Amino acid sequence: MTRRVLLGMLTPSSNTVLEPVTQAMVAGLPEVSAHFGRFKVTEIALSGSALAQFEDAEILRAAELLAHAKVDVIAWNGTSSGWLGFEADERLCERITAATGIKATTSMLALNEILKTTGVTRAGLVTPYRDDVQAKILANYASLGVDFSNERHLGLQDNFSFSEVTADQLTEMARAVAADGVQALAVVCTNLRAGPLVEALERELKLPVYDTIATVVWKSLILAGVDPKRVEGWGSLFRNVA
Repeated sequence: MTRRVLLGMLTPSSNTVLEPVTQAMVAGLPEVSAHFGRFKVTEIALSGSALAQFEDAEILRAAELLAHAKVDVIAWNGTSSGWLGFEADERLCERITAATGIKATTSMLALNEILKTTGVTRAGLVTPYRDDVQAKILANYASLGVDFSNERHLGLQDNFSFSEVTADQLTEMARAVAADGVQALAVVCTNLRAGPLVEALERELKLPVYDTIATVVWKSLILAGVDPKRVEGWGSLFRNVA
C-alpha cells in the first residue's frame, strides 16, 4: 500500500473557500488528502476583539485535534500575520510543533519564503481588507524589503463576505496592480476564490501569481515529502519554485 500523506489545515470558522480549493489542488495526488480543523474567526479588523481571535490558545487547541488524525504537517491556512507581524506565525509554528511533534507552516511564511527564493522585491497585492489592515500589511512587507505599493483592496471586514467577491472583481484588481516593474502578484486572503483564476491570470499578465491557499499547499507538500511539481493546473508556483 502506498504511504498515505495527510495534510492538516487550520481553518477560519467562517471560511468557505479554502477547503474546496485545497481539496481540488491535491485531487491529482492519489496518496494525499487534506483534513481541516476550525477555530473562531468572523471578522478582520484591528479592534481588540478582532485581534483576539488569533491568540494562540484556540489555534493550538484546534491543532491538537488535528494531531489525533496523525497528519504529516499542520498548516495555518490563513493570513493574520500579514497585519499581526510575521513573528506571530513563527511563534505559532514553534508552539504547534512543541505541542504535537508535527511540522508546521502557514500561508504567509510560505509566501515570504517564495518571495525570498524568487528574489521578488516589488509585487502587486490584492486583498479584501480594510484600509488600516492593508496599511499594516504594506508596512510589514516593507520591513522585509518587499514593496507592495501597487495594491488594491476592497475595504471589507466580515470574513464570510470575502468568499462572495466575484471572479470578475478579482481579475480586475489583478490587472490594476500588474504595473510595469512588478515582478509578481500576491493574493493575500484564503477566503478569496483566486486560486482557480491563477493559470489564466498568469497567461494574461505574464507574471507569477501567488495565491495564499496555494502557498500553504505548496509548503505543506514539501514538508510532507511530496514533490509540488506533481500539482498541475494551479499556477507556476508548483512548477517553478523549488
